[in-house]
Amino acid sequence: MAVDLKPRRLTIDGRCLPHVLTDDESARFEADGYLVVPNALDEETRDRLIDLVDRIDTVEREQQSLGLTGRLHHRDFLNEDPLFLELLDWPTTFPKIWGILGWHIQLYLHHLNVTPPEPRPDVVPPLGWHQDSGRVNVEMEGNPRPRLSVKVAYFLTDTTSADCGNFYVVPGSHLGNEIDVPAEGEPADAIPIQVPAGTAVLFDRRLFHSKSPNYTDSPRKAIFYGYSYRWLRPRDNTRIEDFEHLTDPIRRQLLGACHDGHGFSSPEDADVPLKFWLEENGLIESA
Repeated sequence: MAVDLKPRRLTIDGRCLPHVLTDDESARFEADGYLVVPNALDEETRDRLIDLVDRIDTVEREQQSLGLTGRLHHRDFLNEDPLFLELLDWPTTFPKIWGILGWHIQLYLHHLNVTPPEPRPDVVPPLGWHQDSGRVNVEMEGNPRPRLSVKVAYFLTDTTSADCGNFYVVPGSHLGNEIDVPAEGEPADAIPIQVPAGTAVLFDRRLFHSKSPNYTDSPRKAIFYGYSYRWLRPRDNTRIEDFEHLTDPIRRQLLGACHDGHGFSSPEDADVPLKFWLEENGLIESA
């Protein structure tokens, strides 16, 4: 019996077409290692996400004894509300992900962070500069090492001022395996990402980056989705088995559906419906 490969779905449609990665955006991402996407979230969606994050924060803060100033890092929340699942292929950002990584992709990890205000100390501690993916940066050869994955950070609260728990980056640092961090102070090229609420920032996993303290009066809230190639083992505990009633083919691909283990490295057409959709809409050439 022939398998109908056509993705029958409403969630990825013409809304994404105005947001396909442009040549200018691609060049900036390749040079800097990150890309700012203004107005990635509309105000209604952002407010709904803040409500969800606040509910999670209230529960987790009590369960983890984080107190008022402890930083929340919450993983594996995709099945806690349908809106989180919608972000999986959000029209303003997902087209840029496939524009960078191509069609053979999956959700690699996701987490949300809440950085509450804290008093400014007399001596400000140094930032924690790192590349993502842990042991990949120890065990994989090459300089620079392969990209492998890209993250999207959705900033739900305003970060246009300094000292509000900003996301710090060293532009261009993804092009090498090391950066010079002085004994006192931060790398010379380090900058805070200062963007309005509703902005998304895409960044290469190799980009040296860091969280920072929040010395303002309001908590910083952000949601992160990471995408990688399908042959890389996810860092999440979320699996396709957690979504028994999910029929959307592309979302199933992103959550790890596959005809068998071999299909993660040598996929059959039915394993990668995103490829079919991109071909059908003239966004890539048929192969």
